[in-house]
Amino acid sequence: MREHSKVCIAGCGCLSNAGDGIRNTLAGLYGDVPPPRRASRRIGTTLDLPVFELEHISSESPSRGMALLDRALAEALENAGATERILQRARVGVCIGTTVGVQLNDLEFYRTLKEGHPTSFDALDAFLEGTPSERLRERLRLTGPEATISNACASGADAVAAGALWIEADLCDLVIAGGVDELSRVPIAGFHALGVTSPEPCRPFDAERKGLNLGEGAGVVLLASPAWAKKLRNGHDSRWVLAGCGSSADAYHITSPHPEGLGLERAIRQALSRAGLQPGQIAFLNAHGTGTRSNDACECAVFRHLFGDRVRYLSTKGKTGHTLGAAGTLELIFTLLMLREGVLPPSAGFRSAGEDIPVPPVAETTEFSGAFALSTSLAFGGCNSALIVGREDAL
Repeated sequence: MREHSKVCIAGCGCLSNAGDGIRNTLAGLYGDVPPPRRASRRIGTTLDLPVFELEHISSESPSRGMALLDRALAEALENAGATERILQRARVGVCIGTTVGVQLNDLEFYRTLKEGHPTSFDALDAFLEGTPSERLRERLRLTGPEATISNACASGADAVAAGALWIEADLCDLVIAGGVDELSRVPIAGFHALGVTSPEPCRPFDAERKGLNLGEGAGVVLLASPAWAKKLRNGHDSRWVLAGCGSSADAYHITSPHPEGLGLERAIRQALSRAGLQPGQIAFLNAHGTGTRSNDACECAVFRHLFGDRVRYLSTKGKTGHTLGAAGTLELIFTLLMLREGVLPPSAGFRSAGEDIPVPPVAETTEFSGAFALSTSLAFGGCNSALIVGREDAL
């Protein structure tokens, strides 16, 4: 990889059911986490479905989603040593992915407004905060570009990829990139109507899997050019890089992936090509792994085709649920943490594989060696994204 095209990962911050912050997340990935439970009264759904809700998170902000994002952002900036003064000296862009933003937890307000007796207008304040990138850019007084990406479940991954392109094109020195989503009644009802929600804790890639559990959370990475990564680390190179990104849209079906995974394969090949890597150089894959029949079978087929029968892969959604727009960034961070540790936890919720999963995921704690790992995201509309993270000294 050419020096000018390197994109360093200077800092990370995350919040999900796997843990609040990097340290707790690391413990959650390799240990026990709270199981999904029925949604609280705050969400207001009548469906008796398990979800991964962050009930310990409270905020005076009218926007719960922005409160989640702010916590992840604060950790990422602290982790990178990026103070507000440093941000003011650099060309800093903001790119955040989300599916529903903060705009679908205000149904009660619209009901009371229609009836002519709204009790509070806080929901309007939350609605105005529904473009997270714009809000962060204004609050931090940044000078770079901003974009909010809503590309279904690939939103968080696509936001990171877009931020990397800004740095490669020399539009930015630093980019705050990430994803966020909060639980709300509408996506719970929507996924249930599609018949893909599980009545029990999800079991990605398992023979008895019954669907997904929804979750909520936020993940943020601070991307940096090599020069700015050295400034943030007082002259020391950032150890981690976003080595390659790939994206495709097969447009096979509005909600289902192509059964042969043609679009996903293109996205992975594109990421490998941009990174200058061969499949054998990928130590493991962190799959999208939702726990639905079609997603898991598609991913397994593509992984086996590209990486062979000895491919190592897993899903972490058994510990977080499907966090929608946050998933792509959160799982990139999880991938980096596992690569740093050199140990894979068992694929969460997996017990045994059926005929449609000819190569099973990692079923026990597994040590590995390698400098690169890949995280995949699949979304409605046939959208596919692949991100490769690695050690800078291995490029």
